[in-house]
Order: sequence, then C-alpha cells, then structure tokens
Amino acid sequence: MISAARLTVRHRRTTAVDSLDLELGTGVHALLGPNGAGKSSLLRVLATASSAVEGELKLLDRDPGRPSERLEIRRRLGYLPQAFGMFRGFTVRECVSYAAWLKDMPRLGTPRAVEEAVERVGLAERIDHKYRTLSGGMQRRVGIAQALVNHPWLLLLDEPTTGLDIEERERFHTLMRQLGQTTTVVLSTHLMEDVTSCCESAVVLRSARKLFHGTLGQLRDAGGYTAVVTPTS
Repeated sequence: MISAARLTVRHRRTTAVDSLDLELGTGVHALLGPNGAGKSSLLRVLATASSAVEGELKLLDRDPGRPSERLEIRRRLGYLPQAFGMFRGFTVRECVSYAAWLKDMPRLGTPRAVEEAVERVGLAERIDHKYRTLSGGMQRRVGIAQALVNHPWLLLLDEPTTGLDIEERERFHTLMRQLGQTTTVVLSTHLMEDVTSCCESAVVLRSARKLFHGTLGQLRDAGGYTAVVTPTS
C-alpha cells in the first residue's frame, strides 16, 4: 500500500525526511519520534498534501506524481492532520459531508456513509450540533469521522487521540484494530498506550532519518522506543 525509496522532503533549507525507504501493507503501523523528527512532514506527503523533492513513492500501487493517479489515491485516502479544523458554523453532519464531497464520493450513498462515520466515533447524538459548540475532544472525533467517511484503503492519522478521554481512546483503539484487518493505517502518536493497544509495527524517526522499522516485539528487543531514539556516545 505504501512503497517509498530514498524519499526526501525539504522545507526551504531544512530536510524534514531524509532518504527514507519504507514498505507498509495492511495493518496498523505506529509512526514514532520526538518533535521535529519529520513525522507530520512524512504524513503530508503520504496524504498527497505536499510533495517530496527526491525519491520514489507509490501509494495504493499508484504514482501520486501523476494527476490522474493522485486523484484516484485521494478517493481512497483518509487523512487527519495534527492541526485539524472545520467551518465553525457547520454542524457535525455538514463537516463530514463536506469531507465526503472533497473525496468525490457518490452522492447517493453519502448521507448514510456520513451517519456511519459519525456513529463510529460516538457522536451520533451530536450529529446536528454546530462544530463550534463541541469540546476539543469532540472536535477531534469529528476529524476522525471525516477521515473514515469514504471507507479508506489508506488511513493516515496525526496525533488522533489528542484531547480524547480514556473511554474514547479505548473506542478508538478498538476501531483501529478492526480497520487494520483490511486497511493500511499509519498512526503518528506520542502515546505509547496508542501503540501497544492497536499497532502491529512501528517506524521510528529522529532528525529526519529512519532509525527503526519492525514489529513491537522487535522494538522491545531493541530496548524500547526510548533506547532507539536516544543517541549513543
């Protein structure tokens, strides 16, 4: 589902992702690393929201550099950026419907898909409430719902559990385990609870470089996340 070779991403003179090789298939994969490691920059490229300056990338066996193939990727993609926001005057239903429209979903099936996505994040009773009236955690759940509305084949989530209470995090973990059976999910998080509760593998970045990619068992054998990201003298 994701195949990257020597992928390099730069912001002006800063290298955000440096010569990354990565292969990810079906399942839930954690994306870990300290602030500034390049996680959000990588997710933006995988979401086709920005482009790499070097290297090769295939998403869902398609080339995001080709406009027609990029459109096909976006129709099958779900993405929640770290800084998510919606029109504050929209209702929850309108927020998720707008996302469905952006993804070029068939109009006939959209209303039901919107209701299903909202229900999956536990906001069915709030579906006709204004976005601006929701708590921060509820607004984050709207962000998750809009990423899910098109039943994506590739789901990219940047710090999705920020602001969620314990019960909602548990709901989220259950949902990710279900989705991981058929979907490629990349989950960027600072919470090891998210990793151990729903992820099968982990990719660890530091200073724009990949330090580790393997199963959670292999990460434990390497000394855990802290040992992997801590520079050795």
